[in-house]
Amino acid sequence: MHEKEKDLIAAFLRGQTDRRGLLKGLGAMGIAAGTAGTLFNMMSTQALAADFDWKAHKGKSLKLLLNKHPYADAMIANLQNFKDLTGIEVAYDVFPEDVYFDKVTAALSSGSTEYDAFMTGAYMTWTYGPAGWATDLKEWINDPAKTNPNYAWDDFLPGVKNSCAWNGQPGGALGSDDAKQWCIPWGFEQNNLAYNKAMFDKVGVSVPKNIDDMVEVSAKLTKDVGGGVYGIGVRGSRSWATIHPGFLSGYSNFNEKDLNVSADGKLSAAMNTAGSKAFHTKWVQMIQESGPKDWSTYTWYQVGTDLGAGASAMIYDADILGYFMNGGDNKMAGQLAYAAFAANPEAKASTPNIWIWSLAMSSFSKDKDATWYFMQWASGPEHALFGATKMDFVDPVRQSIWKDEAFREKLNKYPGYVEMFDASAAGASIKFTPQPLFFDVTTEWAATLQKMVAKEVPVDEGLDQLAQSIDGQLKEAGLG
Repeated sequence: MHEKEKDLIAAFLRGQTDRRGLLKGLGAMGIAAGTAGTLFNMMSTQALAADFDWKAHKGKSLKLLLNKHPYADAMIANLQNFKDLTGIEVAYDVFPEDVYFDKVTAALSSGSTEYDAFMTGAYMTWTYGPAGWATDLKEWINDPAKTNPNYAWDDFLPGVKNSCAWNGQPGGALGSDDAKQWCIPWGFEQNNLAYNKAMFDKVGVSVPKNIDDMVEVSAKLTKDVGGGVYGIGVRGSRSWATIHPGFLSGYSNFNEKDLNVSADGKLSAAMNTAGSKAFHTKWVQMIQESGPKDWSTYTWYQVGTDLGAGASAMIYDADILGYFMNGGDNKMAGQLAYAAFAANPEAKASTPNIWIWSLAMSSFSKDKDATWYFMQWASGPEHALFGATKMDFVDPVRQSIWKDEAFREKLNKYPGYVEMFDASAAGASIKFTPQPLFFDVTTEWAATLQKMVAKEVPVDEGLDQLAQSIDGQLKEAGLG
């Protein structure tokens, strides 16, 4: 590499030129985009090494437990840079999501020392943390001898970072001063709308502005698009995963809650308020009139596949799901658009519930300091930029990446995606009440939704029964 190229990349790393200027300058020197990316990675690694003793654990080895996901793919593609930087060897096992969480639970509950770090959702740490399976990472984050000075902990989106921290007290606020940092956010998903623009234009409808509008627009799409297309895809399987995406995002936009927390810390069900019953009534009507025929089997996969295949006109689900369906060999690739959605007509903005793929440290890791070196690299700004610009790290958790022009330009091929993110980011956080019966509560809630949609129980009666059952479980567990 010649001195001019080195100087230009060094200027970028010092913040004296932006990424666009860097690529433009390298292009003027006759360096192709792929080569420029390689040079940039090499210089980034050198710059990282200049400020911190990344070789402190040279010769050690770690093992990771990973879920098969584009975020894991991006890390694996960049892993050689970590090995070069630190001299630490990294092995990993990757499992598909339908078995992944069982693998994690089996490893942690048995006290296995096989894995040092693992991918997790923040919800899972409400079990792992208090059980003593995951490590509170604050000790490492706050130690300048163990954390690289450019790690920029304040660069993480506050709502996302706080959603990964909990004090372990049922009902305790996420991100409180006494919270333990059970995991580090890695990449996340906001829940908003992805829709088929051609179908909307054909029928002559606009993007829904609130829940009433969504019920109406979905019904018109179902009636008028033709070809068996249905209006809206949302999840419906008997699982916690049915409650957390579009449903809870819309529900919480009306300031409705899953649970109440009393002054003395007791929990009680909050799903049978008048406001909750009104929202459920509209949600159930929308699915009955405009959802897929076998809605009660629908998971992330079916919701996304139908949109990508042109079987549905719109989904209210993870933004990255809509992103993936707009590319690859999907029939509707290039025809999808995106919009923020506020279910409540009185709300100022969308306030999506979020799913956060995170990195956690096993309490049974044989070398926690070396493991932390991997975790801070994998969640650091340099790798985040690589994943966002070179791979499909679609919703990064760092504010600086969302300001990167090359990243925003990449997303502009997906109409409305950046605007959707910008409109929702400030209100994006986990809306559930953290407590150890999370999976029991949400699975029963999903089962109740199924009964309502199947007309086996009226909405009001179903929610009263649900609240009574949840209250009984909370009392039995000493939480209510």
